[in-house]
Amino acid sequence: MPQLFSFIRLIFFAYTLMLLARVIGTWFPKFSGSRFMLFISHYTDPYLNFFRRFIPLIGGVIDLSPLVGFIALQLLEKLILTLLIYAIR
Repeated sequence: MPQLFSFIRLIFFAYTLMLLARVIGTWFPKFSGSRFMLFISHYTDPYLNFFRRFIPLIGGVIDLSPLVGFIALQLLEKLILTLLIYAIR
């Protein structure tokens, strides 16, 4: 069972890194067209777009959806791990 917990934590950590790469990639417009960023965008934008529907841009430029996305991802990870602990007992 410890392998399952490690695997779940690894998946969430990898996706968190992808979100971080997406955020940092938006700061460099030349980098945003690279194959790497297109790959990252393909997998992170649907998740971030969910939050963008509810959170408007601040001042028309500042997007808080990644911040909310990071928090939601951490909460989801904790919830899944907690439910697994209770399911094992």
